[in-house]
Amino acid sequence: MKGIVIRWLILAASITLTSYFIKGIEVSSFISAFLAAAVLGVFNAFFRPILIVLTLPINILTLGLFTFIINAMLLKMTSSLIPGFEVHGFWSAVFGSLIISLISWALTSFINKHGRVSYIELKKTNHNRWE
Repeated sequence: MKGIVIRWLILAASITLTSYFIKGIEVSSFISAFLAAAVLGVFNAFFRPILIVLTLPINILTLGLFTFIINAMLLKMTSSLIPGFEVHGFWSAVFGSLIISLISWALTSFINKHGRVSYIELKKTNHNRWE
């Protein structure tokens, strides 16, 4: 449970940071970003897998780049539901979803399922291999 809350806070922080980088994305308060992170998390959990399966042929043809369009669409849908979180335009949504994904991935890659910071420690063996 603690891991989910930490990931939720990280997503809210990445939405807030993205609003500083992309002109077409506006967040009025951290509460708006927090609610947007909740709605975006629900959309990503329930609708994104269905959309990816439905658009699989075009996703294969574009070598996975259509996934960015799906992410942008979910971000736009989130902005239509949450007051104080606005995404203006298609390209703002595409670049915003890309930056949100990168920031969230970078920050959550160090958080395990229990909400603790974790890392993998590699040691070099006698056979010149890492384990």
